[in-house]
Amino acid sequence: MKPFSKNLMVVLAAVFALGACGSDMDDLDQYINEVKARPGGRIDPLPEITPYEVFTYAADREGLRSPFVPDSPQVTGGPGDGGTRPDPERSREFLESFPLDTLRMVGTLQLGDTSYGLVQTSDGLIHRVIPGNYMGQNDGRIIAIRDSEIEIVEIISDGIGGYLERDAAVALAD
Repeated sequence: MKPFSKNLMVVLAAVFALGACGSDMDDLDQYINEVKARPGGRIDPLPEITPYEVFTYAADREGLRSPFVPDSPQVTGGPGDGGTRPDPERSREFLESFPLDTLRMVGTLQLGDTSYGLVQTSDGLIHRVIPGNYMGQNDGRIIAIRDSEIEIVEIISDGIGGYLERDAAVALAD
């Protein structure tokens, strides 16, 4: 084949390819014309922005409490005052390695005069507990075991260097 005929074939193939790209655009042109012919809609106005109101805090003049002082008097346990504090010398019990919300009470057990609570951990094992045992990660000491719940007193930080006691419970699972 001559080089001239090869070039002619390439040019003819390009013309046919480009011709195919421009055909059958009538439906697109019709849709564009229909959209342009529609009446314009109403645009909602922007919402009104209310200006920020400046508040000057003057606790001494208006009888307000200081935001930097607790709203109720708190007894904080300082290092030497004998207040509520976790005992760092106490050996940790197994159930203290689990968060309280992952422990489930699954029943009670009466052996002689001793009433045990049955607690299931997240790994499925069941443990016996009695008042005085600890469970949960906040130094939670069991104070009572009832048929429907295990009552606990936790020692939590008050955020200003001391500790508070907080009541908690693990209810019987359904």
